[in-house]
Amino acid sequence: MTFSEGGQFEGGRVGRRRGGAVAGGGIGIGAIAAFLIFQFTGVDLSPVLGGGGAGGGGASQEQVDEVADCTAEEANTDRECRLSATVQSLDVYWAGVFDASQAEFVQPDVWSFEGGTSTGCGQASSSTGPFYCPPDQGIYMDLGFFDLLQSRFGASGGPLAEMYVTAHEYGHHIQNITGVMQQADRSGSGTASDSVRLELQADCYAGMWAGAAATTVDPDTGVTFLEPITEEQLADALSAAEAVGDDHIQEQSGGSVDPHTWTHGSSEQRQRWFMTGYTEGTPQACDTFAADDL
Repeated sequence: MTFSEGGQFEGGRVGRRRGGAVAGGGIGIGAIAAFLIFQFTGVDLSPVLGGGGAGGGGASQEQVDEVADCTAEEANTDRECRLSATVQSLDVYWAGVFDASQAEFVQPDVWSFEGGTSTGCGQASSSTGPFYCPPDQGIYMDLGFFDLLQSRFGASGGPLAEMYVTAHEYGHHIQNITGVMQQADRSGSGTASDSVRLELQADCYAGMWAGAAATTVDPDTGVTFLEPITEEQLADALSAAEAVGDDHIQEQSGGSVDPHTWTHGSSEQRQRWFMTGYTEGTPQACDTFAADDL
């Protein structure tokens, strides 16, 4: 996906944290994979893959600053600028949706981090990957996750794949401020569990944003945030959705596919609900909790 020529994005919307506390020796790619497998399957493989937890020895002083102003050209090539521009596009899109529904809209905080960082949900490390923390309404992104999606889980990569992940986490924020997250029973697993329904709805919300991004105008510049999505770019987003499907993660981990342990949905479900949001474009179409067939 390409940001439109003439786009300008103010700095300060995304905070940047560097050098936070991590487990002794740092967190490697094996730990990131271990977390993903645990997150998506409930199976802790960190001892096998060489992962460690957050916190512990080796703490260092965390440095905090902000992603600077950047242009559309920079957003098309630089991950941190792309994250900032994507978040600003999501801000404008969801503010418009909430204006239409007369609901109160609050922007989430967004942080890019390396190593480790403190959050309202506890200490996070690079093994945590992108996540949304409801208590502090914050999105936390270790941008190295996108390399892992390609190298470890077979995603095709590309800017829209990265933006899909950001939009998915933003979707969790929408669930939080609308009360959906609080009403759901997140303790269960399985193909029809509330956990799966939450994740598929966040995928659908990401699709809503993507479907409207090429027509959403940045009020600061008067130009649309993004150029129309190409078939190749859409395929990249669907490839990322496939890569984080519960069944795909279980297959990649070398285990058997066990739908009873699913918390995020299958690759097919995640792709389908993203496309539902992309084509239908309404919160009503994304009501996974009212769907009999996920």
